[in-house]
Amino acid sequence: MPTIPRSLSTALALLAAACGPRPGLPMPERGAVSVTVAESAFGVVRDLRDRLDVGRAAGSDTTPDGVRLERLARTYDSVRTGLPVLLAAVDSGRLAPEDARALGVMRRAQGRDLGPLIPPAAVSLGPDTLYSLRERVYAAYGQAQSHVSVGADTLDRLSILAALGRTEDAERRRELFLALTPVWKSINGENTAGSPYRRLIALEAAARGGTGSRPGAASPGGEQALLAGMAPDSLERWLLAVLETWRDATPDSLVEPWDWYYRTGRTSRTLGSRVPRERLAELNARVWAGLGVDVHALHVHYDLDPREGKDPVAFTTFGAREPRIEPWVFATYRTGGLDNLNELLHETGHAAHIAAIRTRPAFRDWPDSDAFTEALADVVALDVYEPAWQQRWLGDSVPLADGLRGRYGGIVMDVAWALFEARMLREPTADPNAVWTVLTRDYLHIRAHPGLSWWAMRGQLVDAPGYMMNYAAGSILVAGMRARIRALHGPFDAGDSTWYAWVAPRLYRFGLERPSREVIEEFLGGPVRPEALLADLRRMRVP
Repeated sequence: MPTIPRSLSTALALLAAACGPRPGLPMPERGAVSVTVAESAFGVVRDLRDRLDVGRAAGSDTTPDGVRLERLARTYDSVRTGLPVLLAAVDSGRLAPEDARALGVMRRAQGRDLGPLIPPAAVSLGPDTLYSLRERVYAAYGQAQSHVSVGADTLDRLSILAALGRTEDAERRRELFLALTPVWKSINGENTAGSPYRRLIALEAAARGGTGSRPGAASPGGEQALLAGMAPDSLERWLLAVLETWRDATPDSLVEPWDWYYRTGRTSRTLGSRVPRERLAELNARVWAGLGVDVHALHVHYDLDPREGKDPVAFTTFGAREPRIEPWVFATYRTGGLDNLNELLHETGHAAHIAAIRTRPAFRDWPDSDAFTEALADVVALDVYEPAWQQRWLGDSVPLADGLRGRYGGIVMDVAWALFEARMLREPTADPNAVWTVLTRDYLHIRAHPGLSWWAMRGQLVDAPGYMMNYAAGSILVAGMRARIRALHGPFDAGDSTWYAWVAPRLYRFGLERPSREVIEEFLGGPVRPEALLADLRRMRVP
C-alpha cells in the first residue's frame, strides 16, 4: 500500500480525485487512504456545510466572513460527492477500535448531514411525501406564527404566549389566545382526517414501521430513553408520574387554557419588567459570566432580531469547528421578559456545551442523545425560577411556590406534548384534539375545548415529529444532574466562577467520543431515575 502523507492538502487532493477522474490523480482504492487523511477531508466538507447553514439561517447572501453563499455552495457540491468514496477507501479491518468507531461516525454523518443542497423552491413541487409535506406545513407554520393579527397589531406566537401570562383581563386573554387560531390551522387545518398534521403523522408512523434502530427502541421515545440511560418501558410511566405529581400539587378546579398561562405566569409577570429587550443579551452574558463562561471569549455569535422568513424555532448550531468551534445562536425576540431570557439562557447553554468539546474532528459534534443535549442546556436556564437567582440577577424575587409553578408550567406542557406525540405515533388515525384534551384535562386541570387544535403551536411537532420527547426525557435528566452538581460541587444559582471549569470536563467535553449513557451514568453514579424531578416538583406544595 502506498504511503500517503497525513496532511490537509492530501485530503483535498483525494477529495478531488474521488469526485471523478482528474489528470494525475488516480481514484483512491480500498486501503490506500489512512483514517487521518479521511478525517481531514471529512472536516473540510463539514466546515463548508456549517458555513453554508449559518449563512442561510442568517438570511444572508454571504457567510459571516464575506464569502458568497452561491460560490460556497458550488464548492461544497463539487467536493461532497467525493467524501463517501474516500471514506470507503479506508480499510476498517485494520483500524484500532477508536479509529474504527471514528470511521463509523463519519460514514453515518456523511449520509445524514452532508447530503446535497436542496433549493428551497423545490420542496413545494414534489409529491405528498413525508419530506415534502413536512417542508410545506413547516413553511406555513413559520409564516402564520410570525404574523399573528390581534386587532390592529401584528405579533408573533411567543409574544402572544408571554402576553397571556401578564394580561389581567380574562376576556382579553381569551382574545389573545384565539388569535393563534391561524397558527393551529396551519398545522391541523379543520382537524379532518385529511388535515396536514394527520397526513403527516400517518406518513411518519409508516416510515418508522414500528421498529427502532436498536433492540428495545421500537416504541415512541424508546430511542431517546435508551441513549439517555433509561429503560424504554419506564419512560412513559415516569412522565405520567410527573404529570400526576403536578396534578396533585395544584388546585383541582378546571381553568380555561388562556387562564392556565396566567396562573403559571406570576413569576414572569412580576419580574419580566426587569428584563427589557435591550438588556436581554447583556443579562444573558452576565449570568453566564458569573458561572465562568465568557461568551465573547468562546466566540459565541447571536442572531436575535426579528427578520422575515427567519426560522420560527430558536436553535444553536456550529458555525465552525476548525481551527476552533464557533457556536451560533438563532432566536427571535421582539420583546424582553423572563421567559425570553430563560430561552436565551437555554440556547447559550447549548453554545457553552459545544464550545467545550475537546476531541478529534470525527467526534466534534452533538452527543448522540438529544435528551442529554437538551438537559445540559437547561442546567443553568432553570435557575431563573429560584429566589436566590432572581435576587442576585434581577434585584427582586417571588415566593418559591410561584417560581416553581413558572418552572414546571413549561416542563409539564412539554411532557404533555411528548406523550401526545407518542400516542399519535402509536395510533396515527386517532383524533389529535381528543388525545390532547384527555392529557391536558386529566393532568393539567385545563378545561376541554375539543374543537380547538391548540396543541398545534410547536414547530417541532412538524419539523421533527417525536422530538418533544427529548425535552420531556431531558427534564428527568436535568433534575438529576442539577442535584448531583449541587451535591458534588455546591450551589450555583447565585453564581460560581469555578462552575464551568468543573462541569466542562465531566459533562461537556466528549461530543461523540463516548456514548451519552456512559457519561450520564458515570456522572450520576448510577442509572437515571425520576426521583430528583419529582422531589423538586413537590416543593410547590405549600400550606
